[in-house]
Amino acid sequence: MASWREQAVARTVDPVRARAEKRVQGFLDAALELLAGESGKDFTVQEVVKQSGQSLRSFYQNFSGKHELLLALLEESVFKTAARLREAIATEPDALSRLRCFTLEYHRLCRPPTRPSSPRSVEILGMAEFAQQLLTDDPKEAARAFAPIFALLEEILDEAAADGAVRADLDCRAVAGAMLQAIMFNSFALVLSGTPVRTRGGDAEALWDLLAHGLTAEGRPVSDGNALLRNRDG
Repeated sequence: MASWREQAVARTVDPVRARAEKRVQGFLDAALELLAGESGKDFTVQEVVKQSGQSLRSFYQNFSGKHELLLALLEESVFKTAARLREAIATEPDALSRLRCFTLEYHRLCRPPTRPSSPRSVEILGMAEFAQQLLTDDPKEAARAFAPIFALLEEILDEAAADGAVRADLDCRAVAGAMLQAIMFNSFALVLSGTPVRTRGGDAEALWDLLAHGLTAEGRPVSDGNALLRNRDG
């Protein structure tokens, strides 16, 4: 399915695609500027139109409303993030190293800058809040928005399984979803709780250690959860 940005361009009546792209990008740039401003994600469509220097008619030729504009912004952000992650892991020597690099780098990218009132921080927090709301209200739309990052992580997990670096019986698709949730929630929860950032990425390293090695001590058998439930119930 086409992204919201692609749909916005295709919806225009202008036959010249380059001009349509320019108009859509103008609205996206204006929304980003407002998102980083005092109003944050509470900006209005009228403010976007004024900031872009375009008309309200042109806005509604490309977007059905503010929600669709935010979806386009989120997809744009996710696409750029996936490209940065792919670049970051490119020099790693093996699949497990790429998996660790992905975890640490994505954790870092999910955390707002240390200056909470900076424009970039306000922008990131605004998109993070919208993403969390989308995950709750419309999981299918959220899955589509995060598809580039999800596909990259699933690809790395498949390679790691093929190399024997992770268990071959893992459902890599399910694991990728769980890992993304863990990384995003862990990084954002630290911000919400006011937890000080550990030096040299210690928070991300702690999360990677948990993901890579689990909870049980080495050599200890893992209990059968179903058996425990059967014993408890009689």
